[in-house]
Amino acid sequence: MEYTLIATSTFGIEKVVANELNELGYEDLTIENGKVIFQGDEMDIVTCNIWLRTADRILIKMGEFKAETFEELFQGTLAIKWEDIIPITGFMHVIGKSVKSTLFSVPDCQSIVKKAVVQAMKRKYRRDTYPESGAEYKIEVAILKDTVTLTMDTSGAGLHKRGYREFAGDAPMKETLAAALVLLSEWDATRILADPLCGSGTIAIEAAMIGRNIAPGLKRNFAAEQWEFIPKNIWDDVRKHARKSINSTDFRILASDIDQRILKTARQNAVKAGVADNIAFQKLDMKDFSSSKKYGFIITNPPYGERLGDVKDLEGLYRTMGAVFQKLDKWSYFVITSFEDFEKCFGKQSDKNRKLYNGRIQCYYYQYFE
Repeated sequence: MEYTLIATSTFGIEKVVANELNELGYEDLTIENGKVIFQGDEMDIVTCNIWLRTADRILIKMGEFKAETFEELFQGTLAIKWEDIIPITGFMHVIGKSVKSTLFSVPDCQSIVKKAVVQAMKRKYRRDTYPESGAEYKIEVAILKDTVTLTMDTSGAGLHKRGYREFAGDAPMKETLAAALVLLSEWDATRILADPLCGSGTIAIEAAMIGRNIAPGLKRNFAAEQWEFIPKNIWDDVRKHARKSINSTDFRILASDIDQRILKTARQNAVKAGVADNIAFQKLDMKDFSSSKKYGFIITNPPYGERLGDVKDLEGLYRTMGAVFQKLDKWSYFVITSFEDFEKCFGKQSDKNRKLYNGRIQCYYYQYFE
């Protein structure tokens, strides 16, 4: 069966998600704020959950309509064939949000949608109550300027949860954003890559997974795995293909940090991700970083105020970073930070910068190309 699917994303990386979908063979994509919309069947739901590196979730768009009253919300929801997807034992969990809409009470909207879904289930199952003892079907009612969009979440836990990061530093970057930074840099495994402020190793690990073509969702589970309408063998087949697709390319990523404690965590994460052989972790102060090689890449997420309180410390760090990086012979470097005076302290204007969000913090990704 064909569905309208939505790959949600952090603001600023929608086009990265769209590029990933293109690489997987999807066309006719619609890019909107925080989402990419496309068509797909059960196999595509599975493939996108297991393979997309930069998307947050894969949703099924169940319907969209205008509603300014609770009755309109009820009838619009009731018109959707929920009973074709949700089984008699399905746990119907409704979440919601409302922005600039007449129907502003989210709990009331959730309640109305739940009643309408249960009413729709009666068409098939002919009963008033349901045990809700089975798999979870998470429904979101999102109302923007009186337009209601109803979706069902196939992912469960966000797609950034790859399963390798049990521990993280004080200000961890989501795996999905780290992967986006690597993909935006256009690094490939034939070039040397370093992160001299690696923290818990997320950028290095995501880069290594890209270099080895390891599917990010290979080692985790998804909400839709429990759904009856997606045959189990599809999950098995996509995972089997993903395991066969892993390459044994020999490359080394340099990941260093001054904090020995966090490096131990980074090493553990790399082992769990299956890329420990591709990353050389080292205790090293960023000011001592150097390389005699040419045409390398640096991708890094330095402290930017939220983690390093003193502005003077921050300015000093970025000045040192500029001095160290600009000594490297024909290297490209990529730095994400929310610090507004970064280029001034770094001592060089970026070739390109891109507005991104690290969690709720507005940042810029400064890109210096060789």
